[in-house]
Amino acid sequence: PSDQQTRAFLRAQSRLDDYQPLAADEDAEYDEEIYINLNKLEPLIACPHSPDNVKTVAEMAGMKIDQVAIGSCTNAFFADMMMVAGILRGKTVAPHVSLVISPGSKQVLTMTAINGALGQMIDAGARILEAACGPCIGMGQAPASNAVSLRTFNRNFCGRSGTPSAQIYLVSPEVAAASAIRGVLTDPRELGDPLFFPQPENYPINDNMIVAPPEDGSGVEIVRGPNIKPVPAHPVPGKTVGGEVLIKLGDNVSTDHILPSTANLLPFRSNIPFLAEHCLTPCDPDFPAKAKAAGGGIVVGGSNYGQGSSREHAALAPLYLGIKAVVALSFARIHKDNLINNGILPLVFRLESDYERLQIGDELVIDDLSAQIHEAANSGKSVMVENKTQGYSFPTELYVSERQADILACGGLLNCTRKGK
Repeated sequence: PSDQQTRAFLRAQSRLDDYQPLAADEDAEYDEEIYINLNKLEPLIACPHSPDNVKTVAEMAGMKIDQVAIGSCTNAFFADMMMVAGILRGKTVAPHVSLVISPGSKQVLTMTAINGALGQMIDAGARILEAACGPCIGMGQAPASNAVSLRTFNRNFCGRSGTPSAQIYLVSPEVAAASAIRGVLTDPRELGDPLFFPQPENYPINDNMIVAPPEDGSGVEIVRGPNIKPVPAHPVPGKTVGGEVLIKLGDNVSTDHILPSTANLLPFRSNIPFLAEHCLTPCDPDFPAKAKAAGGGIVVGGSNYGQGSSREHAALAPLYLGIKAVVALSFARIHKDNLINNGILPLVFRLESDYERLQIGDELVIDDLSAQIHEAANSGKSVMVENKTQGYSFPTELYVSERQADILACGGLLNCTRKGK
C-alpha cells in the first residue's frame, strides 16, 4: 500500500498533489502469504548467471574481486549514494579493484555534488559515470576476461556485461562499497555499525533542461538520421489469426535471448528492422530468416518466458518479424505487458502435456479472436488453439484486463490510443 513514507517522499519532491492512498480491499483474499522475519535477514549475493541464484554473503566472503560497479537504474537513489560515500569516506579502493559509480539521475548527481559526497567517492578512487545505461549491458566498463565483478544492478545473465567469460555477482550498495575497499567480498557489518541517512525534507527540482513541446504538435518535425526508422506497423488482427510454430524454447528465456543488448547492437536501438535480424539468434541463428520466409508465425516457450529487462525491443522485433502469438508455460510479468502493448498474444498453456506435444512446423490457428479475447478477460474462459497439423485443439489461458483485451483486439496500444480507447 502507499503509506506515509510514500507521501513524505512525494512531498519532498514537490509532488504532494500526486499522492493517492492506495491499498487492498479489506476483504481481499490471497493465494499465498509470505512472512519475513526482518531480524534474520542478512546480506545476500546473486551468483552467476541468474538473479535468483542467491546465497548469503557470509557463504562467499573472502572471494577475490576485480571490479565493482554501483548505480545505474538500480540502487542509485540518493540514500544509496550517501551510503556508498559514507563507507568510502577517508578510505581507498583496493589497488587491484576498478570501482565505477553511476548516479541514478541528474538530481542525485547534483545533490551529491553539492553536499560533498561526490568528492568523497572520487577521492576514494571511484570513477563517476553518467546517469545512463552503461556497464550493465556492456556499454563500457566490460570486465576483463575471467574477471569477478560485483554489481548493484538487477541482471547478471551470461555475456550481458560484454565479457562472456566474466563472473557477474549482484549485491547491495553496502556490500559493493565494503568489498571495493577490502578487495574481496565483504560483509559490510564487519566495518562497524550501519550508517543511516534520513530522507531530505526537500529535493532540489531543476527542470531547466526540459523543453516542453507546443500544445499543437502538428508542426513539430521528427528528425531521423539514416539509422533511425519509424516504429513498426501494428496490424489490426482479423477474425482468425495463426501461423507456423517457428521455434520451441525451454525455461527462463530472457529478453537478452529474445533481443541481445550487446554493445555492437546498442547503436541501433532506433532501428527495429536492423535489430530484428538478431531476434532470438542466441537460441536459433536462423530464426529471423525462418520468420520472414514463413511470413511470421508463433513462438512456443517454457516457464518464465521473457525474464530480464523490461525493454520493449524484445516485443518490437518479434512484431516486425510477424509474430502473432507467444504460447508459453508462464510469462515474466513485464514482458507479458510489452507483448500485449504491441498486439502479440501472450497465451499460457493450461496443460504441460500440450507444450510437450507441440512441434516446430505445426500450424496453429485461433478462430473468433476478438470474441475469445474478451471472453477471457470477462469470464476467464480459455482461448482455444487449433493445431491443424496434428488435428487437435488445446486450451490456453489469457490473463488480461478488459482494457488489455481491447488493446489486443486493436493490434496494440498505439492503435488503441488512435481510436481514443
